[in-house]
Amino acid sequence: MPLTCGIDWAEKYHDVALVDQPGRLVAKRRISDDVHGWRTLVDLLAEHGDCPGEQIPVAIETSRGLLVSCLRATGRKVYAINPLAVARYRERHTVARAKSDHADAMTPANILRVDADHHRPLPADSELVQAIAVLARAQQDAVWNRQQLANQLRSLLREYFPAALTAFHVKNIGLTSREARAVLQAAPTPAAAAKLTTRRLHDLLRSSGRRRNIGTWAERLQTLFRGEHLHQLPLVEEALGRQAQALLLQLYAACRAADELSEATSEAFHQHPDAAVVTSFPGLADLTGARVLAELGDDRARFTDARALKAYAGAAPITRASGKSLVVHHRKVKNQRLAAAGYVWAFASLRAPGPRAHYDRRRTEGDRHSSALRNTFNRLLGCLHHCLQEGMIYNEHVAFPPRSKATA
Repeated sequence: MPLTCGIDWAEKYHDVALVDQPGRLVAKRRISDDVHGWRTLVDLLAEHGDCPGEQIPVAIETSRGLLVSCLRATGRKVYAINPLAVARYRERHTVARAKSDHADAMTPANILRVDADHHRPLPADSELVQAIAVLARAQQDAVWNRQQLANQLRSLLREYFPAALTAFHVKNIGLTSREARAVLQAAPTPAAAAKLTTRRLHDLLRSSGRRRNIGTWAERLQTLFRGEHLHQLPLVEEALGRQAQALLLQLYAACRAADELSEATSEAFHQHPDAAVVTSFPGLADLTGARVLAELGDDRARFTDARALKAYAGAAPITRASGKSLVVHHRKVKNQRLAAAGYVWAFASLRAPGPRAHYDRRRTEGDRHSSALRNTFNRLLGCLHHCLQEGMIYNEHVAFPPRSKATA
């Protein structure tokens, strides 16, 4: 008789429940979050018929952690059930809001027993693509953290040092640039910046790594810093300068982390055989391509077709119909990381004639910028799915044929 396993995970202990096909509790156990607990789980599953040819599927409310990693390594199907779905399913059987750990473990097991076809197991990705996913997500988090710190620094400088914002408000130069960080670390207040000589500014710019137009930059910065500006009280200005230096230390660390993770991500990405296919698409380079590959994985059976992938990425619209009401709008429940990478991908692809023509046509038909960009991402994602399935390189004449041929 087939069994399903549900796990209610926690930090130190996990509750395990085995349920048979009629829904009866066959076994329950509390295991620790260590090697001993893992062996207990394996023995429990083996005791109830688990074997390499017929492994018991497992449902759990997370897709991360050592326990999930070990379960996936056994080759069994592991289902990561959304906690909201688990909570809604629990309400089907009780309205008294009774709750216990072993009952919480039975709930995902029953979901798997009844509705396994409506849930997608975790993909059987290769070890390399899992490593790429770790690095790509960490790099993306580092970039977001870097920008958050830059925004905090900008907000702080507006309160007492607006000349610094003007000085580094230049194309391809911002508060996260090495030049800005070097100058602000040496002179975090308007009073200190006004005392900087052109020679000192020259040395700071050179030490930051700048090689061109150093003299022009030094004179420009000195003119700005020695201009007439509003000031805070001296002690307040000094305190704000200390706060800015503290933020700069965090910004230094965030910039370094983002740079190092970028190198590691690119290095791992180029080792994957799908890298050539991914980077053949317009708008996808090393980092963006790594982010897309990290979220797609290399399990070809993960998505039944391109439509499933588009829904997963949030590129496909969703329809809500009830009676005479019919509303079509973009998806909010999606893979947020893939959607963020897709926005960058679609925007960068507009330099290519095919995606640009598609985007312009959608704009002409009345779409707003975000909607037209999302539609372009939808089109590119479908092409990428086909190319990965067939092992083909991107061909713009096939992906975006001339309008007359496409409508013929």
